[in-house]
Amino acid sequence: MPKAVNIIEVAPRDGLQNEKIIISTEMKLEFIQQLKESGIQTIEATSFVSPKKIPQLQDHKDVLSALTPNHDIRYPVLVPNMIGMEAAIDAGAQDIAVFTAASNTFSQKNTGFTIEQSLNQIKDIIKIAKSRKINVRAYISCITHCAFEGKINPVSVAEIAQQLYLLGADSISLGDTNGRATPNNILEVLSAVSKYIPIYAIALHCHNTYGQAIANIYAALEFGVSTFDSSAAGLGGCPFAPGASGNVATEDLIYLLEGLGINTNINMEQVIAASRPILKALNKQSSSSVNRALS
Repeated sequence: MPKAVNIIEVAPRDGLQNEKIIISTEMKLEFIQQLKESGIQTIEATSFVSPKKIPQLQDHKDVLSALTPNHDIRYPVLVPNMIGMEAAIDAGAQDIAVFTAASNTFSQKNTGFTIEQSLNQIKDIIKIAKSRKINVRAYISCITHCAFEGKINPVSVAEIAQQLYLLGADSISLGDTNGRATPNNILEVLSAVSKYIPIYAIALHCHNTYGQAIANIYAALEFGVSTFDSSAAGLGGCPFAPGASGNVATEDLIYLLEGLGINTNINMEQVIAASRPILKALNKQSSSSVNRALS
């Protein structure tokens, strides 16, 4: 297992994009600040997607412009297309995330593009990013199951990951978007992808729909993966994946890692505290088992 793990906090973006209640810019920035103070060094701040599509993140420019990335803290933002890329650059983005899927049906419902079309668009985005020395992480959704197409072939995921890496993506985040994977599914995908991508460039993004996120992360840790996406209080869900619940909770991930003796340099109690105002504003309870146990 790795001696240290990098946690990518996605709550300000992935955690809020599917909520009916829109959080104010000021509250989002305070949320991000508190997550930063907990010791988290990479916080996905927002998404430069159309406000008509995701009104919850329509203040993306104001959010990113108010943040100051440096060598200690990074604020990647999701960019769905060239329009989003241009807006992200104007707002000062130094790290971006692009995305595609291992399911054509999901890709088309999510972005209106086939996998091939999305990869062509990503190629252009990465070209611009590299010319500006902007770091790029790439998401692949539906790595094991799709709500529309069923079981996904791990070889298909590996082929897409290889294309993204050859295009210049610095890291590849593999997403169990529907939260249906079990450890054997995750290991099948990691085994296929790691034939083309170095293990240090692979991240895992787990949803906890079937309660398997922590088990899947443990399997990935044993495989050698050392970067994981998570969301404070387990906030999140995908508006284009019917039935998918929130992301694995950052608190639960930290508890697992600390129990295994793996260093995170993150204060779990501060992460829990950071999510309380957001949960109150959203009128919902934390989905974190650790959070509930300590409350």
